Amino acid sequence: MADQPGVVSFDEAPVTMRYRLSVILFASTGVIDFFDFFVVGFLVSVLAPKWHLTFGQTSIMLMSAGIGAMLGALASGFLADRFGRKPLAVVGVLICGLSSGAIALIPDDGWILFAGLRFFVGFGLAGGAAAGVPAIVEFAPTRHRTLITSLVGVPVAFGVLSASITASYLLPMVGWRGLAAVGFLPIMLAVLTAVVMPESPRWLISKGRVREAQVSIRKLYRVGDQTFALPTLPAASPARFADLLTEQRRFWLTVLTWFGASTANYGVFLWGPTIVALLLGVAPQDAAKMFILVSLAGVLGRTGFAFLAHRVGRKPCGQLMGYGTAISLGLAASFHSDFVGSVPLFLVFLMVGALLFDGGFSSLAPYPAEIFPVQLSGRAVGLAQLANGIGKIAGPLCLALIAGSDNPVLPHATASAVLPAFIFLAGSGLLVGLAFTFLGVEPHGRPVSLFGGNRIGKATLEQATAETAA
Repeated sequence: MADQPGVVSFDEAPVTMRYRLSVILFASTGVIDFFDFFVVGFLVSVLAPKWHLTFGQTSIMLMSAGIGAMLGALASGFLADRFGRKPLAVVGVLICGLSSGAIALIPDDGWILFAGLRFFVGFGLAGGAAAGVPAIVEFAPTRHRTLITSLVGVPVAFGVLSASITASYLLPMVGWRGLAAVGFLPIMLAVLTAVVMPESPRWLISKGRVREAQVSIRKLYRVGDQTFALPTLPAASPARFADLLTEQRRFWLTVLTWFGASTANYGVFLWGPTIVALLLGVAPQDAAKMFILVSLAGVLGRTGFAFLAHRVGRKPCGQLMGYGTAISLGLAASFHSDFVGSVPLFLVFLMVGALLFDGGFSSLAPYPAEIFPVQLSGRAVGLAQLANGIGKIAGPLCLALIAGSDNPVLPHATASAVLPAFIFLAGSGLLVGLAFTFLGVEPHGRPVSLFGGNRIGKATLEQATAETAA
């Protein structure tokens, strides 16, 4: 144990520069990946009138990434638990970057090819998340895990912000193809991740690969030549997806919160630029400039939620995110055609809502990896990304179903669909709040478990028997 003479707990040791660089890479990858994902909203705002698309066609373009995310989550959660966090983190980012940038090369009117490439963007993004999120949680020392894992989610909001800024300024200069080509940037980060990031030591420990875990620990923690505590591992059968269902409360908590949060978030950010451009009669680049304010609100919200979660825990933050989203989007729906002077109230309430439906993701993102044991955390994040993928479909699909999928994307059809569509999105936020209220568990300040309680007991790094380093 850590209290034995001459033995230290690596979980309590200072971290190294390699640890800091790995965290920075995770955060940077999140920025560019989410730029890739959300820039499609601005691309569609240009292409819908240019290619004379219907609501049904544009919705397929918007929600195809959600379908890819669902399949990517199912595959990558298993692979990340089986083969490690690092390989899947690299491959997922590569798929996302190659697919996103390739959109710049498609022919005019190629909306089907556009949708196909977006499918692989979602697949890669979910794959990277199923590996990256558990790695961040497993790298972090328990003493400041809640704060660090939440802060890593803050720069992700800059992905939405950078998409808004880039669209507003690059669209007039380089057109939609030039904007799409920016999607190749994640390839560079995938290479850096392969070079810098070590494998998760906690994942290695859960697989009984103690010597490799010791090497990884020395890269991430300043333990020097001291011996440090490692768990003695009882025999355990390999984890299965079915093991997620043994914890019914955590299973449904993950599914409901991620479905509700992503439905609201992606519904707003994927349809928002098109709605603003059509309702206000402005050019897509001007709508993008307006969405810079919504994106900035998301950045502020993520920062606030990161510190709030460290202070009060994940569950109260989830309740605030859910109920606040319901209220703000309900007001956006009710006042979507009203102005205060020249300021559209729809945009104002979206800014307020972004503090919550986007800001709350900094606390929600690491949550599945914290409430499930290390052996299952890849699958748990995969489950979250599966629900996330369903939300990515439900969010943009709701407007198309309400407006009529065969209707051309025109101002009148859009205006009549905003009220019921955004009431639906508000209901998605309410679902998040209720799920946290009645099912929420609190991982703040508690060490992550290596194995599930039904398999070998709630063994944690602090509770395990110590081994000395070789």
